[in-house]
Formats: sequence, structure tokens, C-alpha cells
Amino acid sequence: MASRPAPDIERLPATAPLIVAAGAALVAAVVILFVVGSIPLAAGFGAAALAIGVGSYAAARALPVRDGAEPAIDWSVAHALASMSSDALAVTDRAGRLVCANERFGALFPGYPAPPNLVIADWAAGQLGTAGRAAWRDGSASSGAFEAAGTKLTAHIIRVGDAMLVWRFAGVDAVDIAKQAQSLVAGPSGDRLGTAGIMVALLGADGRVRAANRVLRLRAMGDERAMIEGRDFTRFLTTDNFGIVRFEREGSSGTPLRVLEIPFIDGESAPMLVALLDEELTIPHPAIGDSATAHVRSLISLLPAGIALVGGDGRFVHMNDAFVRAAHVNPANPPLYPSDLVVREDKGALADTIRRFAQGAAHSMDMTVRFAEVPDEGVSVSIAAARGLGEAAVMLSLRDAGEEGRLKRQVAQATKMQAVGQLAGGVAHDFNNILTAVIGHCDLMLMRHAPGDSDYDDIQQILLNSNRAAALTRQLLAFSRQQTLRPQVLQLPDVVSEVSNLLKRLLGETVQLEVNHGRNLGPVRADPGQLEQVVVNLAVNARDAMLAKNPNGGGTLTIETLSVPTHEVRAMDEDVLPVGDYTALRVSDTGTGIPAEVLAHIWEPFFTTKEVGKGTGLGLSTVYGIIKQSGGYIFAESPKGRGAVFTIYLPVHAAAEPAKLPAASAKPVQGDLWGSGTVLLVEDEAMVRAVAERALARQGYTVLSAENGEAALELLAKADKPDLLISDVVMPSMDGPTMVKHVRKLYPDLPILFMSGYAEEQLRKSIDIDNVAFLPKPFSVQQLAEAARAILTAK
Repeated sequence: MASRPAPDIERLPATAPLIVAAGAALVAAVVILFVVGSIPLAAGFGAAALAIGVGSYAAARALPVRDGAEPAIDWSVAHALASMSSDALAVTDRAGRLVCANERFGALFPGYPAPPNLVIADWAAGQLGTAGRAAWRDGSASSGAFEAAGTKLTAHIIRVGDAMLVWRFAGVDAVDIAKQAQSLVAGPSGDRLGTAGIMVALLGADGRVRAANRVLRLRAMGDERAMIEGRDFTRFLTTDNFGIVRFEREGSSGTPLRVLEIPFIDGESAPMLVALLDEELTIPHPAIGDSATAHVRSLISLLPAGIALVGGDGRFVHMNDAFVRAAHVNPANPPLYPSDLVVREDKGALADTIRRFAQGAAHSMDMTVRFAEVPDEGVSVSIAAARGLGEAAVMLSLRDAGEEGRLKRQVAQATKMQAVGQLAGGVAHDFNNILTAVIGHCDLMLMRHAPGDSDYDDIQQILLNSNRAAALTRQLLAFSRQQTLRPQVLQLPDVVSEVSNLLKRLLGETVQLEVNHGRNLGPVRADPGQLEQVVVNLAVNARDAMLAKNPNGGGTLTIETLSVPTHEVRAMDEDVLPVGDYTALRVSDTGTGIPAEVLAHIWEPFFTTKEVGKGTGLGLSTVYGIIKQSGGYIFAESPKGRGAVFTIYLPVHAAAEPAKLPAASAKPVQGDLWGSGTVLLVEDEAMVRAVAERALARQGYTVLSAENGEAALELLAKADKPDLLISDVVMPSMDGPTMVKHVRKLYPDLPILFMSGYAEEQLRKSIDIDNVAFLPKPFSVQQLAEAARAILTAK
């Protein structure tokens, strides 16, 4: 027992030894109370110490005392009691001097300094000083945690009478206890527990295994000598929808387990003992009527909505099958906490909300979260307190999960695409009128300028850029499914063969093209030119993706045609694709693939991942519009670790070829464009009307023009019968088809040529009139002359 001697004390009155004896007895009682925690035992030690002190006082009174001699205080009892404690103990007097201390105090604080003047951090010394003053004032106090000699300590201080403070520094042996527990679990003591059927493990604060007995190693890993230290303990366990815990290695047929958590050391970072016991279940699943909790769980399991119960500790208690499917839970590795299911940005908000309801919040609330497996789709979660349901404290329900939520998102996407398509179609119609005027005036100017003229090249540049703008407009119309198509019955291999030579030039030398054709391919009905445009757009996108992945090595572009009979379509179980016979076209590459967050937007117009100025964002939207307008379906996939795969399904054509309107684009011989006769031209756009009028007049026709249908009828009432009526379809006041019906009452055999910036398919119902032809805008002067000549010669 190491201690400091008592300090010098001034000469006291005759009763001073008795007072000191009483104080020493009180100190002894307090120390034993700290050590043992028993009030009767502490009182007994105090009484014994007081008796010793009184006896010493009586003996001292019986003996003669020399003048100037100081009374000797016997601290042996206090020293003996202090040495019994595993904590560091010290006693200081009113003046702050150290009266005594045990050996543990000396080991932590060499030199036996008097608290609070210890060799520790300044802020910790300040805490001790504050706690000491509080103990003098209030009788007891405690300091915050601080570190000394590599160990975290907390000081607990008690005032003894009005003369002394007892300091106890706790926490010294916490690390030693953890080490002892670790050796006990992994040693013979753990083996003895294993023979009794108890599997035990020591876990760190991070949930990883520090030690485990042999029977637990055998059950968890299949080998009692396996290295389990450092592994995440939760990975060895699995929980089914009924909350039954089993070893993951044993699967659903394994023996159910009871998990006991034993926190034997205080503190957030302290290790924990976990014991596992085999538990026999007489009933495989909770039966209705056994208990309120089992009743509720059984009902929840039958509900189609996704519902889960969470305990007061924030862990899952139960989740039904609908919740497992909607939340994308892996049954082999179920999550412990709801926050484990969502993306990192939503973890804190969800955990805080569940904690608030677990602590007694009364009202339910909804919040939107994103599951980690599908981060692009928000799901509405309803959170409410669950009282009276056994260990459950919070109930979670997914309000927008499953098929209903997916259909809602599909309808919203379809509505958005339809609105954008209508906007694109309207813009393209007006733009086509402008381009018709620009192209027409360029053609008229080129008729007056020879190739050697100084203005010829400028006019050609204007015409070239106008045609590029017309191509862009056609892409907008294709996306909005308002493009004029000339469908034919054809074979997909023929289309691929026609475009293969062009693809080889587009792909370059570093990209290899592979073409594979299937057998028994059925014919399809589509516009061959537009299908070629589809293949070209997909190939160019694939080339860019492969060159982005490997600028020097390129890659492989594979184009396949295959037959997809009805039974294969039925086996696909695809909601969007109706059951039937299809001929498919598949385009795949070895590029970078399409990220999940981009895949949902690739069909939208003007959406592009390319650099500014290197893409219009209309390539894939054009492909989508052409395929949908042709009655087909297109799907995009991006398997992990592979490139993109686009699959187009076109219905096999079996019906007879329907009768078509006369093709206004049938080209007569170039020298036969001159004509004669009277042409009535009806066009509401003045610039288009002026160009068409001049173009027809230059070909030898007599042209009568009107700005709308009503003006045309008034003109016909005064003039003779024309040889040809050329009219716009969509006009204010009276549209073209309505006007034609009135004209046909006067002249039933009058040939009609409709022209419009909208697609023929879109206007087919309104122009369902015999002996009519259609000319899409924008058109050139030559195309207008060819169309007029073809109709007049066919009379």
C-alpha cells in the first residue's frame, strides 16, 4: 500500500484526536461504500474504525503528553479499505492537500499529485476543479470523461464532513474486462457453454466478431476452426418475413434461433456479448388467435399493400411479402434497419422520423424516399405509431408501390411525351410553311442564274441549309408520329442489306459490323426509307459509345433479324407488347452502355449526353416515333458490364395490301413538266401561295389563287371549271377538305391535290375523298410541277 504521509497539523485542543477519529471512521465508511456498495457493511466498518479511534483516544488520555507534542493520526484502516478497490482513490483536505491515496492512483498519476492538479489536459483539469468545487458545495459531483495514461476515466467526488473530499476515478479496468471476456469466449469457458447448447460471440461496437466459441464457428461457417474474427456478425444470420432468425448458411430449413444481447460494459463503444440458443417452433408460422401480435402479423401478411413493423430500437420486427417485393429486399440478406433500404441522402430523414414515432408521436405522416436498388423512382412511405402490437412501435406502409405505382409513372411519362409531341408537330407545321417559301424562292432564283454566276453559290448554300432544316423538321414530325410515311410490305433483311454499305462508311475502320439473319422471318409493313433511318441512327449512336469507351480500338456493332412467334411473346410476359407474331430487329454494341439514370430519358426529344454542339438529342426520339408510327415497339436494355441493346418488334403483315391514295410524288419524264390548263390554288400562307403561284405559272398553267376556302368558293362561282384544285388542308374559317366537298358537288370529277405541313396519316380521316393526292411540305418548285403534271396526265 503506497500513500503519502499525513501533512503537518497545528496543535489542536484536547478533543481534536476524538474529532479526527470520528472523521477517519466516516472516511472509512464512505470508502467501503464506494468499494462494496453495501450500506450495512459500510456502517460496520465505520463503527469499527470509530471504536479503534475512541480506544486510541482513551489510551492517549491515560498517558502523559509532553508539551508541544502533536497527536498522531492512524490512517491504516482507510489505507486498507482503499487498497481493496479496483478504482483509483484519493482523499484531500480542505486546503487541497493529499491526505492518502491507493496504489492504483499512484499508477495512473505518478508522484501522487493532489486532485485536481493532475498531469492531464488543461480542459480536463478544469473539469476536475469545477467538480471539486461542486462537491464542497453540494456534497457530491462527477466530472466528464477524460484520458490519463491511455485510459478513459471519470471522477466521482464525495464530501466527508466539512474537512475532506474522497475522489474515485472509475473506468480503469474496462479494457481489461473486455480482454478477459474475449479470452473466456474463445477458450475453455466458451467450449463449456457450447456443450450446453449455447453459442456465444463477443462483438465490437461496429458489429464485427472479436471472439466466438467453437460451436458457433461450426454452425455459422461449417468449420469450428474457421477464422471468424473481424467478420460482420449480421452476415451469418437471416430473418424471414415472420421475424424468425436462422443461420444464413443453413437456409430456411435451419433451426430457428433465439438471440440474446448481453451488454456487460457501459458506453457506446463498449463490446457486447451475444448468445444464440436453438429454439424449437411447434407452429411454423404465427396462427391467428394465438396472441394479439401474432394476429396482427398474420393479417399484415395477407394484405396486398406493402407493410412493415419496426420495433422501439429502430429494427425491423416484421415485413409482409408485398413490402419485400416493393422495397427490393434480398431475402437471403434482409436489412436490420429501414434506413438500410434507401439511398444515402434519405437515410437520416427516415431514421429520425421513425425514432420520433417510436418515442410516442401520435399523428401519422407521409414522406417520399428512394430505394437504393431503384434510386430514380420515388416511393411514398406512410409512417405511424403502432401501440399495442407487442414489440412493434412503428408501422411503415408503401402507398405507391407495385403495379399501381409503375402504371402511374407510365401514364405520366406517356402524357408528357404526347404533350411534347403535339408541340413538336405544331412547330414543325409552321416551320414547314416557312421552309417551303425559302426553298421555293431559291429554286426560282436558280432558274435565273447559271452555275458560273457570282450569286449561284450563295443561293446553293441557302438551299442546302434549308434542306438541312427540312430534315430536322422531319425528325420532329417523326418523334410526334406526324411524319408522312409510304409503307410497303417488305423483308427486314432487305432493308439491312440496302443500308449496310452506308453503315460501313459511317462506322469507320475501327468498328466491325456483324450482320446475322434468322430463319422463317415474316414480312412487315413499313416505310423502307424510314426503317433505314432507324438503323442509321442506332448505328451512329453505337459508334459514338464504342469510340468513347476505346478511341483507338473501336468495337463490334451487331445487327440481327429474328422471328418471334406468339408463344415466345407470351413467355416474355411483357405488358407493353401485345401477344402476336413479330419480326424483330436487334442492334447491339460493345460500348459503354447506358446508365440507369439516363435510360429512362433516352426517348425524350432534345435529351442528349453528348457535348454541346455534337448532338441534337433527336436521334433516338426520331427512332421511337418512326417505330411507333409504323405500329411497332422498341425496347432499350443495358446489361451490366456490356453495351447497349435495342430491340425492335414489328408485327408480321398478313393482310392484303390496302388501297392507297394516288401518289403525288410519281415522277413524270423531266421534259414533260410543262403543262396547260387552269389551276385553282388555295393557301392561307401568303408566302407559300406566292411561291406556288409563280412556280405553276412558269410551267405554263393559268393560276387562280385564293387565301381560304370561302374565297375559293366565291371565285369558282364567277369563273369557269378549273382543271386542277391545289389546296392546303388546315386553313382558318373553312379547311381544305370541307371546301373540296362543296366543290365536288359542282364538279364531281375535279382532280384534287392536297398539300400540308402535317403528315398524311394524321389527316387521312379528314381527306377521305376519292381522286385526291397529297404533297407534303416543304416541297421544291420541281416537286410541285411534277405532282401537278402527274395528276393531270392521269385524268
